[in-house]
Amino acid sequence: MLKLKPREVLNKAFLKAKPNRAEIDGFKANLITLLDRINDSESEEFHKNLVIDFLKKTYYDPNYFINTKGRNDLVIHNGNSSKTTAGVILEAKKPTNGAEMPSMDNINKKALHELVLYYLRERITQKNLEIKHLIATNITGVSSFFLIWEQTELEVI
Repeated sequence: MLKLKPREVLNKAFLKAKPNRAEIDGFKANLITLLDRINDSESEEFHKNLVIDFLKKTYYDPNYFINTKGRNDLVIHNGNSSKTTAGVILEAKKPTNGAEMPSMDNINKKALHELVLYYLRERITQKNLEIKHLIATNITGVSSFFLIWEQTELEVI
């Protein structure tokens, strides 16, 4: 798998945008809180809730609804209610569950399989053409991993 630096994958418009100090400080504080609350002896569900809190406080509240959807671990909707379409599908594993997480050396893992299944259910069964990203994360576990795919990459597969 090709390993890219953020500068290589970010849209050039984002590179020109200057975040304000309050946004940076808010992100930093919320990330510290997320990392401080990780508890290796807790369940996957516990860690999913930490991710929801982080995403809501950092970016999405009140404009986007974040919750589970069917069997999907987490979904960020394209609006502020559960009735809007899913825009991002997340597969969250507990930090100690590196065995099920894709890595740069091996993407053929359960978290990716589940993401593909959830994507196909949304895309084919729900006829949702508005999915933008698929994300697998174990927050900061064994493989310290956030793997993000754009929806267009799965269309090619």
